[in-house]
Amino acid sequence: MGPEGEVGRIWSVRRPLVYRAIDTLSAMGLVRPAGTVPSRSGPQRTVLEATSEGKRALTRWLREPVAHVRDARSLLMLKLLFLTRGGADLEPLLTAQRMHFSQLAERLTRAAEEAEGFDRALLLWRLESTTAATRFVETMLGEPARARRASKR
Repeated sequence: MGPEGEVGRIWSVRRPLVYRAIDTLSAMGLVRPAGTVPSRSGPQRTVLEATSEGKRALTRWLREPVAHVRDARSLLMLKLLFLTRGGADLEPLLTAQRMHFSQLAERLTRAAEEAEGFDRALLLWRLESTTAATRFVETMLGEPARARRASKR
């Protein structure tokens, strides 16, 4: 999760937030301790594993398209990373994401046609962002196997 790691290049989280998230996931019954390993600095580290419910929740989350284009840079990229790491097919997520972004672009186009002033500028900005995100997803749909191979180098 460091800045140079796979996850860190997408999403950085400070250590206290990681521990808070672990506590929350534990309280929800989604992860549990699976053992300990020695640490080079400090006390032994606790290894966590997903519970059955945690695995089901992760699977559901990985299949859901992100709701907002602003989340594509973080959440969609994390989903693609985790699916690729697991050797899963990216196509179901990407297809659902393309449909969601396409529907959003249609709504934004209609709204922008009727808007004026700053509202129109904002809607056009959102439409351009959505169009770019849709184009990215379509590119990925054209080469999921190539993207998967490239990430394992």
